[in-house]
Amino acid sequence: MNNNLNDYRKTYKKDRIEDDAIPADPHYFFQEWFKQADISNKILEANAMTIATVGKDMIPKSRVILLKAFGKEGFHFYTNYSSDKGKALAENPNCCLSFFWPELEKQIIIQGTAVKISEEASTKYFHSRPKGSQLGAVASDQSSVIPSRKFLEEKLAELENQYDSAEIPKPKDWGGYIFQPETFEFWQGRESRLHDRIRYKKTTNAWKHERLAP
Repeated sequence: MNNNLNDYRKTYKKDRIEDDAIPADPHYFFQEWFKQADISNKILEANAMTIATVGKDMIPKSRVILLKAFGKEGFHFYTNYSSDKGKALAENPNCCLSFFWPELEKQIIIQGTAVKISEEASTKYFHSRPKGSQLGAVASDQSSVIPSRKFLEEKLAELENQYDSAEIPKPKDWGGYIFQPETFEFWQGRESRLHDRIRYKKTTNAWKHERLAP
């Protein structure tokens, strides 16, 4: 089957990045764009991001996860440390986050490293989650092979009975990371494919930015 998409096109006209309006701090730039995505345009799960990792097998893998906090100290997310992404980050903490908000015709690509947060911080966040999410994390040995969907549902039912009125313990292999950026790239779609691309690089005392050809 040959599905030709040569004529599958879209014109980008919604915004632009002017040279005299580029913030000095990429964290501020990210905050402003995230605010637009989260509040102004009612985008479903504006905090959904793609994380790309490369473990010792040197085969890249990307998947969508949820951003849970961000600021100048970094970007926070949570997962099972024994999952594919957890294993890859243990082998190679260098990774890449990307956000794409098609409603805004905006994309942000961030390169950096991810390190585990403290067990105390992970436990605090775990117990702030809905009970169903906590039970799901206990029931699922993420990325492991299971015999069937029924196996997973029966395991969840057992846990629901076990922890009906008791606190659910955080799995020892579940927790958070803080991703610390080294580069940011802000992409704004423009007409004639002459998109705006602004890249920031971290230096010793500040961030420096430069415009890239599209």
